[in-house]
Amino acid sequence: MKSKQSRRSFIKTGAALAALGTTGILRVHAGESSLLKIGLVGCGGRGCGAVVDSFTIDPNTKLVAAADIFEDRGNAGIEGLKNVLGDRIAINKDNLFIGFDGYKKVLESDIDVVILATPQHFRPETIRAAIAAGKHVFAEKPVAVDGAGLKIILEAAKMAKEKKLNLVSGLVNRYYSSTQETVKRIHEGAIGDIRSAVANRMGGGLWKRPRVEGDTEMKYQMRNWVNFNWIASEYINDVTIHQIDVALWCMGDPTPLSAIGMGGRLGRREIDTGDMYDAMAVTYDLGDGKVLQANSRQIPGCWPDAQSYLNGTKGYAIIRNSGFYCEIFGSHPFTAEKSPIPGKQFEHKVLLDAVRSGGATYVNNASYMINSTGTCLLGKLAAYTGKKVTWQEMLDYTEAKPASYDWDAVPPTLPDERGQYKIAVPLKGWEYI
Repeated sequence: MKSKQSRRSFIKTGAALAALGTTGILRVHAGESSLLKIGLVGCGGRGCGAVVDSFTIDPNTKLVAAADIFEDRGNAGIEGLKNVLGDRIAINKDNLFIGFDGYKKVLESDIDVVILATPQHFRPETIRAAIAAGKHVFAEKPVAVDGAGLKIILEAAKMAKEKKLNLVSGLVNRYYSSTQETVKRIHEGAIGDIRSAVANRMGGGLWKRPRVEGDTEMKYQMRNWVNFNWIASEYINDVTIHQIDVALWCMGDPTPLSAIGMGGRLGRREIDTGDMYDAMAVTYDLGDGKVLQANSRQIPGCWPDAQSYLNGTKGYAIIRNSGFYCEIFGSHPFTAEKSPIPGKQFEHKVLLDAVRSGGATYVNNASYMINSTGTCLLGKLAAYTGKKVTWQEMLDYTEAKPASYDWDAVPPTLPDERGQYKIAVPLKGWEYI
């Protein structure tokens, strides 16, 4: 009975995602070159980087509203953007909004497009709010930390389709021409039927900012968001999602039935290092005997890898991150040429051209951005619990969160007297170790 229920849940979820009618990046209409007014939520490295990428590929854009929860980071980010882009950054103290509710003021501004680049804990609510406010959206990956967040985005995506509001995801590998051409050939049968895939993302350690005297625990964790589950939801979701997304794309974007996994903290031993693993391995059941293996590691000095490997009945393919290396081996060999336009720029061109087209071109990446984020969350839960976890169980999972959003709020996890945080222990739950 349980397997039948899981299968029905899988079919139901897949149908809901398909109903969004994702158009991807096909045949982008150039449209008119009228000025587009942009808003930014999250003035950190990724948010400001997205502005530079967007403005580099499209010169007729202006930043007219911005927000960040930290005043110093907001000011520094905007100052840096002004140094690069000059008066196209039309931000001053009146339209730089500081605080947890700053995004609301950006959305109340006269903007056409909003770039959402806060930590992913906040992505579901900001996407929903942006669509409700009638704004076109660029949403950095990933888009949620739990199944509850994915359900919010699914509803927001349906609303975006009804309103004809474009929604582009930061899963950037889908926007490199070299990767697109390689995947197109794979879909046409260049390596036959794909039976298995491997998604590897192995790199150095996570960054960490020191505690500042007078800061509350909430402020410390927000400044170190990448180290905490409730804000970032593990390395597999924050970074390995790129390779997982490519593997799923090549295989037709299946929704996994279930996953089993393992992981732990092998090298991360010092205090104040959050509550995440530094190594994780997950095996996904994609149905019909097909599997996806995802491997994550962030330990300095170890062998690096950022590639997706596809194994088919007639050959195999290797797709490197950011379109740097894509090759097909077997009866239909192929080596992709380097993309002439960086994917981080082209994804913004796709969005802005669609906005200018006035509806002639519509882009909604929600289907795959939800599916790939959910796949990563499924893997995290499998590794943390030591159990076989189904897609529906992932959707039913809600991550702990603060009761309120202010600097005196109590985060879901707190350090012990040594400065250590509880870690997920399979079958046991969360423990100080």
